Amino acid sequence: MIVDGHAYCFTAPDTPAGYPSGNEHLDRWQLQYALHHQPAFRVRDRSPGDSKRLLDPAPGNPWRLATDVHFRVDRRCRRLVWTVDGEEHTKQQLPPNVIEFGPAALIAEMDHAGVDRALIHADATLTRDVAYLAACVAAYPDRLRAMAPIDEALIPGSPAQAIAQAVAAIREHRLHALKIIPAYAYQQTCSRSFNETAWQPFWEAVVALGVPVFFTLGTRPGATDPRQGFVDEVWELRRLLDRHPNLRASVTHGYPWRDFLKGNRLQVPPIHWAPFRDTSLSLEVGFPYRIGDVFEYPYIECRPVIEAMMESIGSDRLIWGSDMPFQNRFCTYRQSRDYLEKPRFPFFSPSDRAQVMGANANRLLGWGP
Repeated sequence: MIVDGHAYCFTAPDTPAGYPSGNEHLDRWQLQYALHHQPAFRVRDRSPGDSKRLLDPAPGNPWRLATDVHFRVDRRCRRLVWTVDGEEHTKQQLPPNVIEFGPAALIAEMDHAGVDRALIHADATLTRDVAYLAACVAAYPDRLRAMAPIDEALIPGSPAQAIAQAVAAIREHRLHALKIIPAYAYQQTCSRSFNETAWQPFWEAVVALGVPVFFTLGTRPGATDPRQGFVDEVWELRRLLDRHPNLRASVTHGYPWRDFLKGNRLQVPPIHWAPFRDTSLSLEVGFPYRIGDVFEYPYIECRPVIEAMMESIGSDRLIWGSDMPFQNRFCTYRQSRDYLEKPRFPFFSPSDRAQVMGANANRLLGWGP
């Protein structure tokens, strides 16, 4: 059984999607497009553009949105665009021709690529609508599961509200996991660690819910080296799991692979795998959607790192994820699994492959065979 541990469903960026209005949702997309590494270009001639113009930073608010660029959805070409000095610009953080991606579209892609099941991830930019995510699962209950977004900024200061969100998502909407992106709390509050005392009531409530938590980690606040800053955040998660041994957790997206590039090679010092040793913490295996613009299919440059992950973490705690539909910027859905399955890695036994490509996700989610 092939299980994609990382897929998405979402409505268009100018729909409410759990926000008070479509405009407020679109504001979130404008910030995302301003900060994402995908290159911007001028539509007229595809010459390089500047997405920094999407922001108008101010003292105390480095992410203030520019209001003079008319950031909008172009439904004719199905992409997000903005205007600078009278010229239309865009970038492909969303894949070409995708401004929404519903459950039927995901199932069609899964059928074509030979994927049996998928876990729908949550992100505040894509959707905050828990009822929508529940409806996606209800449409294909044997094929899809979903995690719920939590407003991370509420957790340290208003834990009761965050707990209420989690309880409603799991017990009322019957979702299957929670998604936590600590950077959202760091950006909006004085919190500098998701393991602080102020977060503990939330974690105790999550443990009682009995569902896994998927963490998207960035660089630890104040870090000068992004690689070490990321590893420090994983260590913080490790300490959280030591404090709450019944909490099941996984790190999404793998490592921030772009930060580990040295020329045309990926280099991860062995010590950077240390937080995953002697713990139940899982890690996502996904390369095309993060560095598919650097390496081409079948991503042979990634094989030494995959081998190191197998040796340092083990095939029983690695979960394949595609980031569907975002990986479509660089490869097909089938290729996003084939690079792990073809050609056969000498260190990747059939048993290893079965675990990484499905069994581990099924076990973490309690999905069964």
